[in-house]
Amino acid sequence: MLRSREDFDKLRPVKIIPNFLPNPLSSVLIEFGNTKVLINVSLDDKVPPFLKGTGTGWITVEYALLPGSTKIRTPREVLQRRGRSLEIQRMLGRVLRSVVDLTALGERTLWVDCDVLNADGGTRSASATGAFVALKIAFKRLMEQGLINRDPTLEYLAGVSVGKLGNDFLLDLNYEEDSIVDVDANFFMTESGKIAEIQVSGEKSPFSWEELEAMKNLAFKGITELIRKQKEVLGEA
Repeated sequence: MLRSREDFDKLRPVKIIPNFLPNPLSSVLIEFGNTKVLINVSLDDKVPPFLKGTGTGWITVEYALLPGSTKIRTPREVLQRRGRSLEIQRMLGRVLRSVVDLTALGERTLWVDCDVLNADGGTRSASATGAFVALKIAFKRLMEQGLINRDPTLEYLAGVSVGKLGNDFLLDLNYEEDSIVDVDANFFMTESGKIAEIQVSGEKSPFSWEELEAMKNLAFKGITELIRKQKEVLGEA
């Protein structure tokens, strides 16, 4: 359902629930409107072969749509990851590692599992935003356990989608909005406004540099609000 024009520059209701499950190192349920993603972080006391002997850690991500997350059942990715899932989880790994000092982890890997419980647009943005919170909680617990001696976080990070529809720009698209926009973009940015990644495509028409700048500015407005919510949940506001 397309929102009213006065709400085009607003985020959907955002909810971040920390410590959602008891077993993982950390667990977060995040909601962007009707999009709901469960993120769990687990510790592995080893690193990929290319990092052995370097003293440096790693963060890797797995992302999947669960069967009930879409109106038509999404089959489980049992034997092989679909191309879309591979692309998203690699991107999520990149943006999360960009704001973490991996040397502070020692030779350990943090596995970040992002399972989409309900998909209504913005699943990759919600995953990145929730995963950052889950990592912050995981870092705190590793410090409490004496496994690391400092918080490896370099800067806060969040993600949000933006779309161009005619002459209008929309923030944080739901599925119906995402399916009709002329230009579809996802921005992953830090608290200081630096860009970790941009994914943008002219779905129905090309776009200008000026329009990209307008989308970036709207995205940063949303990301600033999301980081404020992250800090509130983490008690760092």
